[in-house]
Amino acid sequence: MVVDDHPMWREAVARDLAEAGHEVVATAGDGRTAVRISAAARPEVAVVDLRLPDISGVEVTRRLVAADPPVRVLVLSASGEQQDVLEAVKAGATGYLLKSAAREEFLDAVRRTGAGDAVFTPGLAGLVLGEYRRLAAAPAREDDDAPRLTERETEVLRLVAKGLGYKQIAARLVLSHRTVQNHVQNTLRKLQLHNRVELVRYAIEKGLDQEDE
Repeated sequence: MVVDDHPMWREAVARDLAEAGHEVVATAGDGRTAVRISAAARPEVAVVDLRLPDISGVEVTRRLVAADPPVRVLVLSASGEQQDVLEAVKAGATGYLLKSAAREEFLDAVRRTGAGDAVFTPGLAGLVLGEYRRLAAAPAREDDDAPRLTERETEVLRLVAKGLGYKQIAARLVLSHRTVQNHVQNTLRKLQLHNRVELVRYAIEKGLDQEDE
């Protein structure tokens, strides 16, 4: 689903997706329409602009991610401002790409978002991880009821925290791509998290990204 209030841009993005073999199930020019039609269209991925005429793209993201089934959101925005990026990620966006991105970069980002990978315009990934490190430095409360992860799930989580994609993790651990996806999904369910971005934050809070390989 493509959500953007500029008709020509919206149509161009939808056309690029269709030509690349993606099924565009819906388009919307405002946030409330996007949320309403998403329930019937059931998109796997929504490409959402932040600047919409009614509710913000951040609020649209929050509602789509909270839907059943949840929608993975790739924010496609002209803004690279830190506050915009962090608000979108905190709302549950799987990725954040600037509108200045090349067509192939955008199409790759859509594919990776659909696979659950955290995708960011170069430079923004460091900004997001930096914010998570800042939050992780705050005093953490002890949680004796923390879910127990298996040794393999912890190993996969550590590599997720280091920024590796599913295929890279599969190659590193000599596992199938599907097996890695299953481990990540099981971990998300155990930790009651919604996407890989939240998973990365959790791993950084636990210091898993700092462990030696």
